[in-house]
Amino acid sequence: MVSEICLGTMTFGQQNTEAQGHAQLDLALEHGINFIDTAELYSIPPRAETYGATETIVGSWLRARGGRDRVILATKVVGRSTMPWFRPGGEETRLSPQQIRYAIEGSLRRLGTDYIDLYQLHWPDRRIGLFGEGGTTFTATPDPDEVPIADTLGVLGDLVNEGKIRHVGVSNETAWGVSQYLACAKTGAPRVASIQNAYNLINRTFETGLAEIAMREKVGLLAYSPLAQGYLTGKYLDGARPEGARTTLFNRGQRYEKPGVDAAIRAYIDLAHELGLDPVQLAVAFVTSRPFVTSNIIGATSIEQLKTILGSTEISMSPELEGKINAIHQIHSNPAP
Repeated sequence: MVSEICLGTMTFGQQNTEAQGHAQLDLALEHGINFIDTAELYSIPPRAETYGATETIVGSWLRARGGRDRVILATKVVGRSTMPWFRPGGEETRLSPQQIRYAIEGSLRRLGTDYIDLYQLHWPDRRIGLFGEGGTTFTATPDPDEVPIADTLGVLGDLVNEGKIRHVGVSNETAWGVSQYLACAKTGAPRVASIQNAYNLINRTFETGLAEIAMREKVGLLAYSPLAQGYLTGKYLDGARPEGARTTLFNRGQRYEKPGVDAAIRAYIDLAHELGLDPVQLAVAFVTSRPFVTSNIIGATSIEQLKTILGSTEISMSPELEGKINAIHQIHSNPAP
C-alpha cells in the first residue's frame, strides 16, 4: 500500500543539494508520504557527472534516518539509449538480462539497500516516440533487434526470486506495451504492478486506452509531471524565464511549449482564481483524484514549493469543479501530449 502522493527526487544532485534532498524527504514522511521514486538516470538533466547522484542522496538519507521498512522505494533502469555513461565501455543501453543485472546492482549499492520495492523499466527497448516527441503522431517503428519483452520480464522474475526486487513496473509505456507485459505474466513471469507515465491538465492522453487497462487490470498509474514541469504554475507564460527555474537553467521544456499550451494554462489558472484556489494545488489535486491514479508523483526544488504542493490534499474534487475542468479540456484538449 502506497500513499496517494509520492515524492519524486530527480532534482536531487543538481538543483538540490544532499541536505536539501534530506529535508524534502523528512518533510514528506512527516506528511504521511511513504512512497519515494528515483532512477539510475537521475539527476535530471542526465549527465555523466551526475549519473546516480539522486540514488546516492536517497541512500545517504536512508542510512542516516534508518527505518528502511517505513518507505516503499521505487527506482528505474534506463531503456534503449545511446548516452554512453550508463554501461561499461559506452555500450548502448538495452533492456537485456545482462544489462538489467548490471543496473540493479548499481542501484542497490547507491541506495544502500538489499531490495527494491518497485523496479521500473524507465522507457521501452522498442523505438517509440518518447517524452512528447512527435506530438500525437504515431511514431512506433518495429525493430528486428528489439529485446523481447519475455526476455526482459524473465530476468526481472529471476530478481524477484532472488529477493532483490519485490514488484515490477513500466514507465513511458503504451497501451500495446502494457498489454504485452500482462500477457507475458500469464506464462509465469512477474505481473507489472504499475505504469509511470506523464499525466496532467494539459496532457490527459493516458485517459485514451491506458486508463481502462489501468482500472480493469489493476495496474495503476503513477502519474508524473502533475504540474507539467512547472508550466501549470504559469511562471513560464509568454516565454518568461524566472531565475533559477528548471526551464531557465536547462532549456528542456519543449514538451510544454507547443501551440495552444499558454491558452490552456491561462484558462486553468483563471478557473483557480475564480474559485479562490491555488493553481498549483488545483492541478495536483485533479491528478490525485483520478480513479486510475495509484499515486501522484510530485517534485519540488524548495521546501516552500513542497509545502504548497502537499496542501493539494485539502482540495475536494467536487462534481461541479470537475465539470468546470472538463469544460476547459473540451476546448483545450491535450496541447502538450
